Amino acid sequence: MARIGLVLGAGGMVGHAFHAGVLSALVHETGFDARDTHVIVGTSAGSVVGSLLRAGLAPADLAAHARGEPLSAEGAAFVARAERYVPPSSPPPRPARGALGAMAAPGVLLRLGMQPWQARPGVVAAAAMPVGTIPTDGVAAGLRAVAPAGWPAGLWIVAVRLDNGKRAVFGRDGAAVDDVATAAAASCAIPGFFAPVSIDGVRYVDGGAHSPTNADLLSGSGLDLVIVSSPMSVVGRPLRADLAARQLCRFYLAREVAAIRRRGTPVLTFQPTVADLAVMGFNAMDATRVPRVVAQAHESALRRLARPDVADRMEIVRSTARQPA
Repeated sequence: MARIGLVLGAGGMVGHAFHAGVLSALVHETGFDARDTHVIVGTSAGSVVGSLLRAGLAPADLAAHARGEPLSAEGAAFVARAERYVPPSSPPPRPARGALGAMAAPGVLLRLGMQPWQARPGVVAAAAMPVGTIPTDGVAAGLRAVAPAGWPAGLWIVAVRLDNGKRAVFGRDGAAVDDVATAAAASCAIPGFFAPVSIDGVRYVDGGAHSPTNADLLSGSGLDLVIVSSPMSVVGRPLRADLAARQLCRFYLAREVAAIRRRGTPVLTFQPTVADLAVMGFNAMDATRVPRVVAQAHESALRRLARPDVADRMEIVRSTARQPA
């Protein structure tokens, strides 16, 4: 059976929906179930989706739940177990502005000032912003209810250390956490909005501050294929206010994909098209767009999978499809 790696990038609630659409299209078109991937790299929203897959939630149920549609019996039981532990929904509080000059990690800015060639815009922003105040309890609660005991094999969750600005990869680096829910909460701690998550005395924030995808972690892993779902980048040059930010995300992804391909592993990427972005909007935390984004990403992914130029990678995907019971 082919060894497939799956990269699930950052993107908030809308990014979560994009992942659900892509993964449901893969299983619909090829029979490939993302739960069977050899390794999953999850960043921010991708860390939650990856954790749910490793906990056993099927891609079809992930998409159905996001769209408010009926789930399988297994999926309904899974979601019910998770939702018993999720705090009641309420309007999210506004993040505190913080005192002028109250930067989250001034020491990181000082270090990067002496080594500017190592500076990444996201890390600089995370260090310069005031510390976020909104807890990530809502992220961790549901995952804690469904996550298996110990750390699932082949799950890498990416966060950024606020003490030195470096990337941390839970599940790979031997970092001091065996709790998937806490690691995912750290990966989702958007700088300046969510409070950093402390693990063993170290504060962590959103892994997207280093890279929205962190796909380069799979370079040289000996995989037969890497699949990347990248909600924050872009295909083409649509006229949008966030085009520059999305092009920067695409630049990072292109470098990461090149690093993987140089080591002999083919890559299949899914990035938002102009039509996708029209549905996704500009606010990554806009829950009202989630059902429409799932549907749009699903259809967009199906069109990509039908293209002749991805036929070679489709053969690899189909070779890993589950056989009917």
